[in-house]
Order: sequence, then C-alpha cells, then structure tokens
Amino acid sequence: MLGPLQVGGTTAALLQAYEMVGAALGLFIAFLAYRGYRRNDSRPMLYLAIGFGIILGLPIPLVAISLLFPSIPGAVSQAFVQTLEIVGLVCIIYALRMEP
Repeated sequence: MLGPLQVGGTTAALLQAYEMVGAALGLFIAFLAYRGYRRNDSRPMLYLAIGFGIILGLPIPLVAISLLFPSIPGAVSQAFVQTLEIVGLVCIIYALRMEP
C-alpha cells in the first residue's frame, strides 16, 4: 500500500506527461525565437533560442540516458542538468542585455 507522501502509478505517469508538455512548450518557444532570428537576422533572438533549447530541450534526453545507464549516480546527472540550466540562463541573460 502506498503512503500519502509516496508517488506511484497514475500520479507518476501524470507528472511525467506534465513534464513532457512543459518541455514541448519550451522547445516551441525556442523554435519561435529561432524563426525570429532567421527572419530578422537578430543575434539576441539566436541566443534566446539557444538558451530555451538548452534549458528545456536537453534535460529530457539526459534523463533518458540516465534511465538507460542506471550506473550513473543521480548526483552526477543532476549536477549536469543544473549546469545546463545555468548555461541556458546565461544565454538568455546575454540575449536580453546585448545590443541588436
């Protein structure tokens, strides 16, 4: 029997689906920013697209890799995901601060 603080079954599947929806929306935003870069030749839009792509696109394959190779420690994969998020945020900050 599952306790009140344990997640399992349907709840876990719902949370994973919710995470995928968030990743898909983020990648769509990155795609729109990339299209804006191509249309207007705007370097800030390129860095915005790169930032969103790194933050919301790369953690999903990394989680899949960590599931395929369970010998990778959780702390290592989490540190790598956090590093990617910081790099993505730096790209977004750079895009917002640079002159077009």
